[in-house]
Amino acid sequence: MNGKRTSGILLHISSLPGAYGIGTLGEEAYRFVDFLRRAGQTYWQILPVCPVGKGNSPYQSFSSFAGNAAFIDPAGLHRLGYLTEDELFAAKVSGDPTKVDFAAVGKARARLFATVYPRFIAAPPSDFEDFCREHADWLDDYALFMAIREHKGDLPLQNWETDIRAHRPKTVAMWRVKCAERVRYHQMLQYLFYRQWTALKDYANHSGVRIIGDLPIYVSADSADVWADAHLFELDADGQPSLVAGCPPDAFCEDGQLWGNPVYDWRAMHLGGYRWWLRRLAAGARLYDVIRIDHFRGFESYYTIPADAETARDGEWKKGPGMRLWRAVEKHLGHIPIIAEDLGFLTPAVHKLVKDSGFPGMKVLQFAFHPSGDSNYLPYRYDNNCVVYTGTHDNDTILGWADTADEAELAFAMDYLHATDRNSLRVNMMRAALASVADTCILTAQDVCGLGGEARMNTPSTVGDNWSWRLTADQLTPQAAEWLLTNTRLYGRTANKENVE
Repeated sequence: MNGKRTSGILLHISSLPGAYGIGTLGEEAYRFVDFLRRAGQTYWQILPVCPVGKGNSPYQSFSSFAGNAAFIDPAGLHRLGYLTEDELFAAKVSGDPTKVDFAAVGKARARLFATVYPRFIAAPPSDFEDFCREHADWLDDYALFMAIREHKGDLPLQNWETDIRAHRPKTVAMWRVKCAERVRYHQMLQYLFYRQWTALKDYANHSGVRIIGDLPIYVSADSADVWADAHLFELDADGQPSLVAGCPPDAFCEDGQLWGNPVYDWRAMHLGGYRWWLRRLAAGARLYDVIRIDHFRGFESYYTIPADAETARDGEWKKGPGMRLWRAVEKHLGHIPIIAEDLGFLTPAVHKLVKDSGFPGMKVLQFAFHPSGDSNYLPYRYDNNCVVYTGTHDNDTILGWADTADEAELAFAMDYLHATDRNSLRVNMMRAALASVADTCILTAQDVCGLGGEARMNTPSTVGDNWSWRLTADQLTPQAAEWLLTNTRLYGRTANKENVE
């Protein structure tokens, strides 16, 4: 990334506190930036900010380019004159402040945006049309995709009639006229999201905080991405996925992980000069300061599963584009700061791809404590060019892990980290990450706040309560900021010294 010792915190936008049922790009986001600055942190890492789809997962989105309209701050709309005080008050969502009620948030936002739209469109901002033109290469298709989907009662793309599912120009033109008003509505939402996002990112950058964003390797089958560029995916003659992505069985999941995303037709990508990926990475580079690419090993070889399979047991590995893609990126886009998520089943070829790319890989301390003592995730086995985490969004919190870990693993961790109880295990694991030789250390907000398994963000291969955890306003205490600042300084990671009060 920059070769300096730095650190940061992982906390998704949705997990911020606030009155509107889900975290937003408003006041609490700015307060979190201030917290990071006071705590001497360089990075704020988030999950994908795209609209959530199936299971409320940011890794199953209707678009890899669009922003999640639920993150638009209602108070910001009030300041622009689009909402009255009473309407702003009505936008609040009651309920458990530690969980996102996605259904309630969706209904509240629909009412809110229905109120805003006629006022917005009656006198659009002077730069609205410029925004629509600037982003037309994805916004035109996305806005129409969402408008058609709504018109069809939220029917997934795979269930549309053939002519429109196949994106045939005459049919698309007909629907564009038919849904013109809703197309403008979705363009408005993207304008509002991007304007609020840009203001927040500018504030963070001026505070010495850089944003690490997350880019999933795959896109959803039910997405504007697949609709607009179907020839780049492994689909059958009827436009349905023929092969889907996932992971083979392993120690964590005996049936493997069946993600369901369509896999890429890498031959078609190559013949097209990887233009789709160049567009996607260019958009990510504008949105974030650093891009974490999820499942980076899929660029070396990727696991494919028949679309009608019930588990991931009967899949097979196929070769990916390897360095051909990254050479094209370097040629056309120059240097983009990237973190390669290289977790999971790794082969020598995957290790070589990560090394050849020059991108830092990831180390997760919760994976380090196999009783054999030979894990590559133990800190003394790191090189400098990596990013160390205590855990990611797919891990339990440290305290939650301590409650469920194998007894032998836990005993090794307690011994290795000189821990005497669960809380000293939490503190010492964070200190071990900060003390390691990894150039970058990312801690989770849950671990900094000392939260247990109830604050876990996601349990892979499960559905239900995932992605809903939220921080409360009183959990990021001055004491937590002071602990972070002290230990960040102690281990030489306070890169933004001039911004620390």
